[in-house]
Amino acid sequence: MTNGNLTHVPTNPDPQRRHGESGPITVVVADDQAMVRQGFSALLAAQPELSVLGDAADGVEAVEVCRRARPDVVLMDVRMPRKDGLWAAEQILSAGWEPPTKVLMLTTFDIDDYVFEALRIGASGFLLKDAPADELIRAVKVVAAGEALLAPSITRRLIDEVTSRRRRPKKSPALEHLTPREREVLELVADGKSNAEIGADLYVTEQTVKTHVSSLLGKLRLRDRAQAVVFAYENGLK
Repeated sequence: MTNGNLTHVPTNPDPQRRHGESGPITVVVADDQAMVRQGFSALLAAQPELSVLGDAADGVEAVEVCRRARPDVVLMDVRMPRKDGLWAAEQILSAGWEPPTKVLMLTTFDIDDYVFEALRIGASGFLLKDAPADELIRAVKVVAAGEALLAPSITRRLIDEVTSRRRRPKKSPALEHLTPREREVLELVADGKSNAEIGADLYVTEQTVKTHVSSLLGKLRLRDRAQAVVFAYENGLK
């Protein structure tokens, strides 16, 4: 994995449990390799603030386990038999569960054809399987808090992928509902800037930026900032 730190894209200045609930963050691990499942499960279960509810060896099983367990986060391998992780993620994210289960995709390679589509359907981010143990643990906590997380190499791949597909950028009618300031904030979000950095650029408070981000996500019907980045590039804002 690239040695640089993960890109943590905050949506809440107080990244505690995403619902303010007590108790550990619950997790399901889905991977077709038994050693990976067992290793990740053991690592996460050893953390007092995390609880592993189960695991799955393929996409169909992942959906079934998550439907029963309703974890806060599912670590989802991209390539699995029967149905792959992308299919499983879409089933879970479109199920309408409350509270929703967050999906953190796992992949062996930083250049992966699934990256773009996974973020489009609402995955909270990507993590390379060879990430250090502390980064895996941190990633689960960040995603459980309702935030987006991408490895730097995957962020670059995402931007390159969107740019290569964008011969004639589409213009979503939803853009017309944004205020000039919300559009400005969206462009800065697409640059990968945090709320604090955007606030410094625009000379406003971090809380004001947070309000603008929440508003524009609602108007554009986007789940998080990862999807906002995709939207901005698709619509020619970057």
